[in-house]
Amino acid sequence: STTTFSAAPPRTPNRALSFTATRVLRHGSRERQPPSSPDEVVSFKVVDREGTNHEVKGKVGDNLLYLFHHLQESNDKLYLEGACEASLACSTCHVILDEPTYDKLEEPVEEEDDMLDMATCLTATSRLGCQIILSKELEGMTVTFPKYSKNFYVDGHIPQPH
Repeated sequence: STTTFSAAPPRTPNRALSFTATRVLRHGSRERQPPSSPDEVVSFKVVDREGTNHEVKGKVGDNLLYLFHHLQESNDKLYLEGACEASLACSTCHVILDEPTYDKLEEPVEEEDDMLDMATCLTATSRLGCQIILSKELEGMTVTFPKYSKNFYVDGHIPQPH
């Protein structure tokens, strides 16, 4: 038996092709954009590694890790590493949530649980910051940074967000 392939129809000679492009977004670019309305703002508390409270604001849809990368530019106490850039390959963005907030989130996927097994200062309400996306439901939450974290790749090196 034989198979017949037909060619695509010929292009109309006077028909113009048009292309569009969107602006390139890099890791964390979304978190650098201001909210489009007050309804998008999510306010919450962060307890840094020294126990100091900080009131911070993000917007609905922000990734917690990348939001902290943005916030650390104005306050170095809000540093959260994220060595694997949110690929679920490390535990350096480990955070501790208040229990009501932890209960609002979906269960962690198996890969997140595996990485949390390597986290220092692990608690029953520990999560990876890269897996938390802000929503209005998280308004008023408390995020606590563990006293320290360990980058098993190269401890002591602080990568710069890009």
